[in-house]
Amino acid sequence: MDGHVATNGSGSTVQLDVRNAQDAARKRPRRSGNSSDEQPAEESRDGEAGHVGHPSSLPDEEEELKYGAKHVIKLFAPVSLCMVVVVVTITAINFYSVKSIYFIYTPFHEDTNESSTKAWMAAVNALILLAIIIVMTVLLIVLYKYRCYKVIHGWLIVSSLLLLSMFSYLYLEEVLLAFNIPMDYITLMIFMWNFGVMGMMVIHWQGPLLLQQAYLIFVAALMALAFIKYLPEWTAWAVLAVISIWDLVAVLMPKGPLRILVETAQERNEQIFPALIYSSTYMYAYTSMATGEEVPNVRTSRSTSEDHGFTQDWVENHANRAAQRQIEVHNTPSGQPRTQVVHEEEERGVKLGLGDFIFYSVLVGKASSYGDWNTTLACFVAILIGLCLTLLLLAIFKKALPALPISITFGLIFYFATKEIVSPFADRLASEQVFI
Repeated sequence: MDGHVATNGSGSTVQLDVRNAQDAARKRPRRSGNSSDEQPAEESRDGEAGHVGHPSSLPDEEEELKYGAKHVIKLFAPVSLCMVVVVVTITAINFYSVKSIYFIYTPFHEDTNESSTKAWMAAVNALILLAIIIVMTVLLIVLYKYRCYKVIHGWLIVSSLLLLSMFSYLYLEEVLLAFNIPMDYITLMIFMWNFGVMGMMVIHWQGPLLLQQAYLIFVAALMALAFIKYLPEWTAWAVLAVISIWDLVAVLMPKGPLRILVETAQERNEQIFPALIYSSTYMYAYTSMATGEEVPNVRTSRSTSEDHGFTQDWVENHANRAAQRQIEVHNTPSGQPRTQVVHEEEERGVKLGLGDFIFYSVLVGKASSYGDWNTTLACFVAILIGLCLTLLLLAIFKKALPALPISITFGLIFYFATKEIVSPFADRLASEQVFI
């Protein structure tokens, strides 16, 4: 599923979670007792409507942008890592560059030398693939709208199981063949069983956050390699173009599917589809005195992996556990004040849909499959620049924005410009022994 940028909500999104940051800022002590600094309950729900803060709460907005920028930088590492995995695999293993079989929903295989014929075949294949994506997205939204959580959860479990078993087995087999590493089938099956079971646990239940992030990045890389392998040459580029346009429509249109999905999640205050998003969360702690006067302590941030479910039972159990751990009163000798430590787990950070990982990696992987490192690096830099601009627009407009169009557009422009202009120019300079 393609992703988008949002100020709140979940799903396959890039998400800057600032609503909870506002709540935490209100809980921290204020230096003056002026009651005008406090916001009524009605104003505190502005973040749920896609707005950030209130015009009168300038310090809160500055704090949100400060922490948002700090956390947004953390997106670059996973995105870059996913693209590097795809590029290294394409470079080292010929299996994903050889076209032998294709997806069933790409009936035209472009087996011709005429450019015009390849163009219309690629366009038709891309439209067929887009229609399938639209149908599946609408089906997913209908199921979520009517609270068919078990069906969605089963759907995601089956998809993850296929990726962590069959696709991972094929990937490992090709790696062993490429590097001529011997391994017996018993050892291979034991390894795949442990790898798959651990992945299902950390993705669909709970586990260390770093391990979950590693599995999600690997799953995105596997999907990107599958697209590169089983899509015809021109169809892959056409798919990147149409999926960016679809992402724009699905997020910004009033009745766009992804917009409906995010708004529904905001209304229910739920976390949806943990298997489809890469998330970064933090836990903040502060200290308060027993007299009721709150004294801010040095806040520490560390990873937590407590948001791995989306059913109502999970939400209720998580709330109960958080309430039990919230206040810890430690008795001290007489004459010394009592101190209670309050730990708050907040979803402050960013979330990027795995669809964005996949299509970013498809673009860079396709560029690397032709063996030109100039175009590969150009696409890599273009995607990161596009991601920066998207997040900058998020901070400016403070509303849901699609994450694919800018990065993919920059990537396509940089690819074709580098391939058709920069690389021939550099080769001509080298052949003429002209150095600039």
